[in-house]
Amino acid sequence: MLEGIHPLLTGELLLHLDRMGHSDSVVIADAHFPAWGLGERVVDLPGATTPEVVAAIRTVLPLDDAPGIDLMTSADGEVLDVQHELMRAAGTTVDTTRFVERFAYYDLAKTAYLLVRTGETRKYGNALLRKGVVGHASRS
Repeated sequence: MLEGIHPLLTGELLLHLDRMGHSDSVVIADAHFPAWGLGERVVDLPGATTPEVVAAIRTVLPLDDAPGIDLMTSADGEVLDVQHELMRAAGTTVDTTRFVERFAYYDLAKTAYLLVRTGETRKYGNALLRKGVVGHASRS
């Protein structure tokens, strides 16, 4: 156990986040997401929701310049409650978030450095975060 580190940030997760470079991405996926089919590196956090994991990751990972976060467009194009929670957890807004069609989102996920599968059961509860420059003055 480390002091000052969010308890959801396991040693394995911190190792992968540390190894990510500028503009590398991490997908925080809901329980429905085909994480193991798409990713080479997957960390399972089944006891947490995606907004909780996004908030934890943001304590150590600055976002890249816009778009720093991508969310999957819902079937009806509406911004869902879980997506508003994800944006709040990431420190973004609808204006600074990119929404991506489902299959294009899967293509982006295939290129992600890391996928984190959560226990989130709400549909469209996925967020792709791009790592910014560590120590950058505009870190939020």
